[in-house]
Amino acid sequence: MTTIVISILGCLVVILGFTTFNLLKKNEKQEDILLGYQTYLDQISKAIEFADEKVKNIDNRGIFKNDDEVGFIYEEIKNLQHLLSNFKVDKL
Repeated sequence: MTTIVISILGCLVVILGFTTFNLLKKNEKQEDILLGYQTYLDQISKAIEFADEKVKNIDNRGIFKNDDEVGFIYEEIKNLQHLLSNFKVDKL
């Protein structure tokens, strides 16, 4: 009787050890993927901030706003930049 119980418990230990190790490997892989996504989002955030600064500095004298065709395109670029600015990633 004790031999059967010990055998069953031994099998359970092996199975639980294998599943724990398997879950650990999957968790580490997901952490690596998440780190890659965070790096990617940080790069996009820096690009958005750089573009935002350039759009703000490009028309510091108001030349583009006065021209009808160029002013329209400039305003659309500013609107797009404003939308992009909402997607900046804040550091945790």
